[in-house]
Amino acid sequence: MTADIINPATGQVTYRHELLTATEVEQRLAAAAEAFPAWSARSLQERGAILRAIAAQLRQRRGDIQQAMTTEMGKLKGEALGEIDKCAEACEFYADHAADYLTPQLIDTEAQRSYVRYEPIGCVFAVMPWNFPIWQVFRFLAPAFMAGNVALLKHASNVPQCADLILAVCRDGGLPEGVFDVLHIDNDQAAEVLRDKRVKAVTLTGSERAGRSIAANAGDQLKKCVMELGGSDAFVVLDDADLDKTVAAAVKSRFDNSGQTCIAAKRFIVVDAIADAFVEKFVAAAGKRVYGDPQDEKTTLAPMARADLRDELHKQVQDSIAKGATLLLGGEPVAGSHAGYPATILDNVTPGMPAYDEELFGPAAAILRVSDDAEALRVANDTTFGLGGSVWTSDAARGEAIAQQLECGAAFVNAIVKSDVRLPFGGSKRSGFGRELAEHGIHEFMNIKTVYVA
Repeated sequence: MTADIINPATGQVTYRHELLTATEVEQRLAAAAEAFPAWSARSLQERGAILRAIAAQLRQRRGDIQQAMTTEMGKLKGEALGEIDKCAEACEFYADHAADYLTPQLIDTEAQRSYVRYEPIGCVFAVMPWNFPIWQVFRFLAPAFMAGNVALLKHASNVPQCADLILAVCRDGGLPEGVFDVLHIDNDQAAEVLRDKRVKAVTLTGSERAGRSIAANAGDQLKKCVMELGGSDAFVVLDDADLDKTVAAAVKSRFDNSGQTCIAAKRFIVVDAIADAFVEKFVAAAGKRVYGDPQDEKTTLAPMARADLRDELHKQVQDSIAKGATLLLGGEPVAGSHAGYPATILDNVTPGMPAYDEELFGPAAAILRVSDDAEALRVANDTTFGLGGSVWTSDAARGEAIAQQLECGAAFVNAIVKSDVRLPFGGSKRSGFGRELAEHGIHEFMNIKTVYVA
């Protein structure tokens, strides 16, 4: 079976590739199983040296990788280059810090010696999305490699060249055959891979629908899984916020990557006393985002990754307007474009509207007006999602008090929610479970073993 890849900026088919046969999938599963013992037996120093070489390869080939990212899912050139650099830094971070994370932990008991040790588990199957086609993969790969695990990647169907470039970078960096490979397969084939006894765990970043399917399959097989799913992050603006700084952050958080970010600010919860002033500045700043060719450095708003995703977002916007939301900016597909949607802002968003109840995965912002801090917190938590949230105020202690009560995996005060290799990343509620990055992420796919010597 073949798959066509359409450039979201032009609507033209730019690449066609074949899905793997059952025999080819079996070969990769067998190679991973065969590679695991030798790879896990290597020292941390040896694995770290390879990870540093992979980082060097990422920087060396950043032009090629950027071209693939922009062509396949429409990412702006500058955003793509920044993503590649972040991946290289993550590789170096884990090469530097894995020894600290994996050192056996002595526990004082009545035993002669008791401790916790961390052991790799084997082959981890990764199902990754298109919106950050390099970072989402290396966010998992870097700690997995240092842990001594091997990995198989099923990337999103619209970014196959990104997947192949990741594989090339790893092999050129000296990663042994079988330690990592790419599976160009469909969802039915992915379900079979997960059921294979040589696969020990699965990590997924994607939609709630995909998470339910993969988690159910993993649960049926009693295999460990980490789910990083969607989000509808609250961006809470209190009455003492510095509006210029807050609005600049709001525009960046909502419209970078064409709004296609799970941890983007999506619900702007603004206290009445400052709401009109915030909205005026927000609309003016968002209106300066320029749609165009993502390879053009003057472009500040990329196309959405696919036309069907653009159409789905447009329906959510129109349904919200029909139910009483006020359109302040945008609201119609970019004329003549394949998958373009302008910076869009909806005001007076209330429960029952898609903009309130659902995730808007694209460049559309929802403004929710509230009377005070208490109502802001209630509205922020009135969602099935729990990935991230931010609070904006001139009083850091006031902001921190609210941040501590946000029902989410990451709460930021006067800063945009972001993934940082030094900090654990993941969600609560329907945004998933488990953690990536930092010490917590490397331990997710390890056997945390107690050793007790009487």
